[in-house]
Amino acid sequence: MTMAELQARTKATIKAKADLIWEIATHLAGPYKPHEYGTVILPMTVLKRFDDALKPTKAAVLAQAKELDSKKVDGPLREQLLCETSKYAFYNTSAYDFKKLAADPDNINANFEDYIQGFSDNVKDILGSFDFASILKRLIKEDRLNITVSGFNTYKGEMSPEHITSTDMGYIFEELIRRFSESYDEQAGAHFTSRDIIYLMTELLIAPERDMIAKEGCAKTAYDMAMGTSQMLGCLTERLQAVSRKATLKCFGQEVNAMTYAIAKSDMLIKGGNVGGMKLGDTLDNDQFKGYTFDYVISNPPFGIDWKSEKMAVQNEAKQGDEGRFGPGLPSIDDSQMLFLLNGVKKLKPTGRMAIIQNGSSLFTGDAGQGPSEIRKYLIEGDMVEAILQLPGELFYNTGITTYIWLVAKSKPADRRGYIQLIDASKCFVKCRKSIGNKRVEFDDVCLDLILKAYMDFADQTLTQGDLAVESKVLPNSFFGYTKVCVETAKADTRGKPILKNGKPQPEKGKSDYEYIPLGEDLQAYLEKNVLPYNPLAYVDPNPPTSKKSKQNKVGYELSFTRLFYKFTPPPPAADILKEVQALADEEIRLQKELF
Repeated sequence: MTMAELQARTKATIKAKADLIWEIATHLAGPYKPHEYGTVILPMTVLKRFDDALKPTKAAVLAQAKELDSKKVDGPLREQLLCETSKYAFYNTSAYDFKKLAADPDNINANFEDYIQGFSDNVKDILGSFDFASILKRLIKEDRLNITVSGFNTYKGEMSPEHITSTDMGYIFEELIRRFSESYDEQAGAHFTSRDIIYLMTELLIAPERDMIAKEGCAKTAYDMAMGTSQMLGCLTERLQAVSRKATLKCFGQEVNAMTYAIAKSDMLIKGGNVGGMKLGDTLDNDQFKGYTFDYVISNPPFGIDWKSEKMAVQNEAKQGDEGRFGPGLPSIDDSQMLFLLNGVKKLKPTGRMAIIQNGSSLFTGDAGQGPSEIRKYLIEGDMVEAILQLPGELFYNTGITTYIWLVAKSKPADRRGYIQLIDASKCFVKCRKSIGNKRVEFDDVCLDLILKAYMDFADQTLTQGDLAVESKVLPNSFFGYTKVCVETAKADTRGKPILKNGKPQPEKGKSDYEYIPLGEDLQAYLEKNVLPYNPLAYVDPNPPTSKKSKQNKVGYELSFTRLFYKFTPPPPAADILKEVQALADEEIRLQKELF
């Protein structure tokens, strides 16, 4: 199935289910405000997903539970046997399911409580993350439980894994969260990542070893530090197994939002995946994976979000240097994304690879010696930045800003060592048939193939296909570095000669300036070419006072896509501009005549 066909099918499935669930949500109107719908409907959707998954083995589980009770079998053995019967890592021993609950509306309150208590403890833990006990109490109080259960109990409400894949179910959840968030003008959907972007990230992650995986299979681990509903981990698993049926991926993820964490954990439970690898907590100040390393890190962490609440913990960990995650430097308190970048690097195995989304500020903010530049210095001088891709604008649901995929590798392939590949894919997209929020463009198969070819070719080139274009540049690490030096102006005597003290020129107060000299360029040669012709009294003090840190030479790094990929477009000829101005003037006169 082509990407276009897959996306069309996925969108149809997502829309149909999301529309149905949204319609169920509207029955809460009155006692519930629109922004409260999600707190009820999302856990109910999870329950329906569990219910439909268990439906084929329901009778067998009830019979097994009755037999075990009669034999007084309890504890881990009982859990094991019931899970083996249910064919999942969870079960429900209540006689009720959604169909039976809806069939007895007069007793639904008591019956529903019996139904919930019938679940295995791992499902109850998930419901606890939703604070479902409080939700249920209010549903009963407002007399909305029966209509909600009945709404799901239709043919269209079928949520079983046989009908809806795990990946599609994840996107249904994310579409619902986006709708619920928009109803309250929240930003919960700001960082949802659509499948086309995730597929690009996964293909870039596995590209260097794709042929080997296809031939031999693999057993890998993957981590998402801001996993949301775990769609990135799900798509990475899906793509690996598409390359080889012998490929396995053990997934780990952390999420700060209890609701999306519960959804991610429920999805992993249904898939029979690594449920214990799903953790709740703030990645920056409550790292649940300290000491862990992974083959792959894939993530779209929040950007433009401050880290004020995590400040104390982050600063304390930064003081640990190499023992912690944040030793290389700290970014501006207003933007946490580079902290996630450092966290991801720390979590890579020596052969690990990371694909992480960042906005433009990670490329260039911060002067030499400041936190962001020091982080770039750490990554570039450590030869870990393999490639950075500029993505098209309007690619994400809730933001139209320019974004980038950073590919980071602890151990680059031999031919890439000492170099960084920059890829401008901003002109490689197709228009969406229908906009979803701010998302107006997407990648199809042709786009993905063109970008991947540019990456794998690892060359200075521009690839085109029809209206699509991808430009690649390969540059040495040192190209992105510079030395910031303080240039002084010497005090001069009446003849214009520098005044010396102990053989050294003395600086004129208030006339210090700074020059940014590319790494590898001779300092004196640079001054003679770029400074001394305009200021013959300029000099650089090789040993500035240690008390004046601002005057110390500092090495910094920045990556400028604009400078490297800018294409000059000459202005139209003056005659054409005059014609346009005259045409506007004539139009103004015509409109004035019509008005007056």
